[in-house]
Amino acid sequence: MANQVIKCKAAVAWEAGKPLSIEEVAVAPPRAPEVRIKIIASALCHTDAYTLSGADPEGCFPVILGHEGAGIVRSVSEGVTKLKAECRKCPKVGV
Repeated sequence: MANQVIKCKAAVAWEAGKPLSIEEVAVAPPRAPEVRIKIIASALCHTDAYTLSGADPEGCFPVILGHEGAGIVRSVSEGVTKLKAECRKCPKVGV
């Protein structure tokens, strides 16, 4: 599964000020130096609300909001050395 496109559900914002749409989306395999994480929980924060409001000059649509997530590493790509597949206790990583 590490090198395959997978499908998952996501809350997609298609335009500012409109309700989010729960949809099935395709996720490409991780490229160097990315990891694929199965998200167990995700939160929206003030920056997501700012983007969704349309006030964010850098906001672009469509967008999948919720960059504060918790999950399980499912696969790692070439060049990833600090994380391993199936890791459940990982250090905070930069995104």
